[in-house]
Amino acid sequence: MATPPLIHKKDVVLVKPAEPTPSEVLSLSTIDNDPNIELLCQTVYVYKTNNISDLEPALVIRDALAKALVYYYPLAGKLKRENGKLRITCNADGVPFLEAYADCELSSLHYLDGIDTEMARVLAFDWPSESECGYHPLVLRVTKFACGGFTIGMGLSHSVCDGYGAAQFYKAMAELASGKNEPTVKPVWERERLVGAASKVPILPPVDMSTLASSPYLPCTVVAHECFYITGESIERLRKSLLSELEETETTNFTTVEILGAYVWRSKSRALQLSPDGKTMFCMAMSIRNVLNPPLNPGYYGNAFLSSSHLALTVRDLNEFPLSRVAKLIKESKKVLTSSTDFVPKTLDILETIIQQNVKAEISNGASVVLTDWRQLGLLEEVDFGWKEMVNMVPLPGNNFFIDLCMFLPPCKVDSSVKAKGGVRVLVTLPKAAMPKMKEEMEWLNQLGVDHIHIQSKP
Repeated sequence: MATPPLIHKKDVVLVKPAEPTPSEVLSLSTIDNDPNIELLCQTVYVYKTNNISDLEPALVIRDALAKALVYYYPLAGKLKRENGKLRITCNADGVPFLEAYADCELSSLHYLDGIDTEMARVLAFDWPSESECGYHPLVLRVTKFACGGFTIGMGLSHSVCDGYGAAQFYKAMAELASGKNEPTVKPVWERERLVGAASKVPILPPVDMSTLASSPYLPCTVVAHECFYITGESIERLRKSLLSELEETETTNFTTVEILGAYVWRSKSRALQLSPDGKTMFCMAMSIRNVLNPPLNPGYYGNAFLSSSHLALTVRDLNEFPLSRVAKLIKESKKVLTSSTDFVPKTLDILETIIQQNVKAEISNGASVVLTDWRQLGLLEEVDFGWKEMVNMVPLPGNNFFIDLCMFLPPCKVDSSVKAKGGVRVLVTLPKAAMPKMKEEMEWLNQLGVDHIHIQSKP
């Protein structure tokens, strides 16, 4: 673990929109209102110095933020839940902004490659802002290092933006910082497009919790976070191995999400030592932006995702089935979202009913895997504030909430070698005692090839 740098912080300032903005109270969608996603998602973006610009990153980004808030003015307001519903008061109150300086070079922290959660948290901005008016949905921090490189720590309410929405806002800031007069994609609110109709009939849970597998490691108070890098070569070997298991007449191909999702699902069940006769579930967060008719406006930056159909297997079957069969089941579960015209409205109605009936989410017992894929957001390729593109981005996971969550991330760009091409970073959170077994599973995939995937059961 790297030694935390000595950091000098300036006073927090509120950055307001650069021009007058509407004063109004806005409601949010059914997905936005889900209490399970009402949290401030922290991400740290890492930029190398380019040894060219003498501009101060904090000044450039603060100016870009003020300009972006003219278009994304709800982010300068206050978010509050009243009578079970979230509202955002657009009052141009401003975005808390912190400027800081670190006494070391970014290279000494390895550009945060291979997540060191505690180190990344030092560079994030967790600023308490709760008041009777609500809380800030966005906070921003810029930390400059002795080398001239810098990090941007952005905390953004998941209730207001999903990953695509956050990326859209972040790209808009970069465009305005680079001299554009307006963002390429104009934001729209339109949260009414994704509002369900609540039913008075009590909602039954989709799964009998008593049938789910249990782990000797849960509940727990100490969790560990790890970001495993899986090389492109390892993924291709795994793909070829799974295709070799298929019948000659089958023409199925597998995406990286399907094959790596199957492998990680099985690996997590083994790491957690889930009870063999209990059920384990797998689902993916999938975009519905182009599923609706008509599709959502390209500028929609609210939550626009739903989970694929919950795929359930006993832990014994998950371990004993050929991995190609698990990957095929994942492929089939993804099709439900697009094959049924009423899947989205029905799911919104159920979620709206759950919210209005105040049905509490069950505490994670480790039996579920929820996969989200950040590789398609384009953040490591397209976002330039004047210092070329970023070299890394590090989402900061929470604690028990994230034990179910698995994130696929693009490779860190510090290593620009051919080996980095096609690779995937896999971010997982587990009880600390279960993480060594997860490391073993992931290292086998990279270091020893894929021969062991044919073994039906391992202790």
